[in-house]
Order: sequence, then structure tokens, then C-alpha cells
Amino acid sequence: MTSATADTTTAKFSDYLELTKPRLSLLSVLTTLVGYFAARPPANPPKLIFLLIATSLAAGGVAALNQWMEYTTDAKMKRTADRPIPSGKISTGSAFVLGWLMCIAGLFLLFSRVDRLAALFALITIIAYLGWYTPAKSRSIWSTEIGAIAGAFPPLIGWCAGEGRVSALGWILFGILFFWQIPHFMAVAWTYRREYSSVDFPMLPVRDASGRWVAAWAFFNALALVAVSLLPVTQGLASSSYGAAAAVCGGWFLWRAGQFLRSASRDLAARRLFITSIIYLPLVLSALVADRLLHP
Repeated sequence: MTSATADTTTAKFSDYLELTKPRLSLLSVLTTLVGYFAARPPANPPKLIFLLIATSLAAGGVAALNQWMEYTTDAKMKRTADRPIPSGKISTGSAFVLGWLMCIAGLFLLFSRVDRLAALFALITIIAYLGWYTPAKSRSIWSTEIGAIAGAFPPLIGWCAGEGRVSALGWILFGILFFWQIPHFMAVAWTYRREYSSVDFPMLPVRDASGRWVAAWAFFNALALVAVSLLPVTQGLASSSYGAAAAVCGGWFLWRAGQFLRSASRDLAARRLFITSIIYLPLVLSALVADRLLHP
């Protein structure tokens, strides 16, 4: 059975759920909520529910379309060969239709029930991810940075939903998400560099066989991340309590990024940096939201 001729009558709900990359989509939804609550909006349960539904639909739709666009390369890599399309569980046509229906439904709900500017940022996210980042993965050494731009927009969607515009803290959240993604994905890409090389993705971890520049770039962006994460305090947008939490978490993140610089233990350090990154982000964002809500 091939992906183009898959019998979708045998596809399970779990296959369609996997098509939406639920973990990655959940990150988009959660960071949208971070932006929303950090804006300290007045209580509006219906708007919040529509925001959750709309961003879940849009994020899942983008993920499905991304898999539709990349199913031939996914089939060549061990870590992605079992995804729904290359494994033949879901046909390309079904993925294409489902992905666009979800994106359109999400945009419609944002535009009609949440906020028009939020809908615009969601549209920009979709265009950036599918029209810029996905093609760049096979063409540009800067694909990770391009993807980080697309991945940093969800907090702005939430901020617009909460405030109706984007103010300074919204852009700071954008910066936190952007700079966090670089060391996070450098660690991932270094770990799976041989698989990415097998499909000719020209990303930095594939081009830099020694890993020296990969680690240096990860460390530089980790430094930028810590600096940006402290801006809410220096700009009077958060208290010193948040600043202390951000500094401690940032120090831990920098320590792991520093270990990645050592060539002798780079593979192990990459895995540790990845684990640290997925713990760091919710800690810092939760601290910021809690600080904003507790210190209006």
C-alpha cells in the first residue's frame, strides 16, 4: 500500500490525530494562551473557548499540510517513515483536504469570534510555515531560523485576542519563542544529522561536520534568549520575582548550551540540551503569566 493509494476507510482516529502532530500543535496552542493571559484580558469565557478551538484547528491543519508536503522525504528517514502518509495509513488527498479545512475553519473562528488582528497573525503563521519554512528546509541553511520566525507568532495571536493589539510584552514573547527555538532545534538536528543528511537538507548541523559552529550558534542564541527573557523586568512589565525565576532558568539553560560546546561529549550534550529546553520554556512562560496575573 502506498501513500497515494491508501484505503482511508481503514484509517483510525489515532492516525488522523498523528497527522496533526499533536505535541507540536499543543505547543502552539499553549504559547497562544500564554500571550492571551499575559495580556491580562477581562474575563470572557466564550472568547477563550473559541480561541482554543480556532488555534487547535489551525495548528493541526498546518501540521497535516506540512506532512502532505514532505511525505516523500519523511519516507526516507527512519524517525518519520511511520508517519500516516508515508506509511500508507492516510492518503495524500485526504491529508490535503483535511489540512486546508482545519486551517480555514480556524481562521474563520478567529476572524468572526475572537479578533481580526489575531486572525491576521494566524494567517501569517500559516503562510510563513507552509510557504516559507517548509520549502526552505530542502534549500536553505537558514531553514531553522525561518522556522523559528513562524513558530514565534502564536503568542502574538493570543495577545491580540486578549488586548486587540500588540504591545511591547507581546513582541518580547515573540522574541523568547524565537531565540528558544534555535538551541532547541540545533540540539535536535545535531542528534539526527545523519538522517537529515540522507535527504539532503542543507541545515547547519548537516553542513558543519565538527559541530563547532552548531554549538556556538546554539550558545549565542541561548544568551540572546536569557537577555530577552529579562526584558519584562527592565521595562517594568514584570516583577523581580519573575526576574529571579527567569535568571535561574536561564543560567541552567546556558550551562547546558555551554556543555554543547565541548566536542568530546557533544552528542550527549545535545540530548541534555534538548531535554533542558523542553523544561525551560514552560517554567519561564508560566512564571511570567503568573507574575502578570498576581501583580496587575
